[in-house]
Amino acid sequence: MTNPSHDVIGDIAYIDINGLEAEHLVYPLSSGKKIVRPETNYRPMPIKDARHLPEDPSIDNEGFSIVKHESSVLDFYDPTQITELYYSEIISLLKDRLHAKDVIIFDHNQRSKVRAKAGQSEVRTPVAAAHVDYTTISGPKRSHEILENAQKTHYQNNRLALINAWRPIIGPAQDFPLAICSSTSVDDQDLVKTDIHHFSESNLETPRHSGQIYSVKHNQKHKWYYYPDMQTDEVLLLRNWDSAKPYTHGYTPHTGFKNSLAPTNTIPRESIEIRTLVVF
Repeated sequence: MTNPSHDVIGDIAYIDINGLEAEHLVYPLSSGKKIVRPETNYRPMPIKDARHLPEDPSIDNEGFSIVKHESSVLDFYDPTQITELYYSEIISLLKDRLHAKDVIIFDHNQRSKVRAKAGQSEVRTPVAAAHVDYTTISGPKRSHEILENAQKTHYQNNRLALINAWRPIIGPAQDFPLAICSSTSVDDQDLVKTDIHHFSESNLETPRHSGQIYSVKHNQKHKWYYYPDMQTDEVLLLRNWDSAKPYTHGYTPHTGFKNSLAPTNTIPRESIEIRTLVVF
């Protein structure tokens, strides 16, 4: 007998705006400064259990997929273990899974509400609004910057994709899991260009990094999914931009959401996300 599906109705935070552009200022929780974000409106949406779909979602079609992967990292908050061990594991995983020619890791972040509130440096809270990490402008721009920094500009005419590798640090991930919207259900008019500025603990005046993301407007056609009870030996791959799909269907909205099926004593979510440029 198979396990029952964990389909759920979840409140998705959509941008509440009539314009085509917005701005988002992200400060570390320990700074005491309030994050400035566009107004959002929570809309109840069906979020289907991706483990019970007739066919597994894929990076090329829906814009996401899940893979089994055992890591030898003992502490996902140890920067040395992450950069010297985990980076190479993720590179090997993506090359094998996606048949990639090369994989360049350019950033990572850890998310934990508990640790962020405790003031742990560089740890962020889970994101609670539907978004895509890049746009038609920032995707190509960031990709070319990454190639230049890696001294690999000879790849600039290859197919390139910005793909995140998301893993729970503690399992099962029941509290505030990641919901993903199939890229095939997103229309152009759903996406709002949003300038985003990230500040660090050491400098709250000048952004450490600035870019542009898409915030997402509500559309009842959106098809949302999640993987219930993700364990630490599972990695969720998420496509944010793809040079082979330069318009809508290259973008995969995602957000954390309050899971009504989570036990009352569930462990607060902790996760790590590796940001990569995949060269095909």
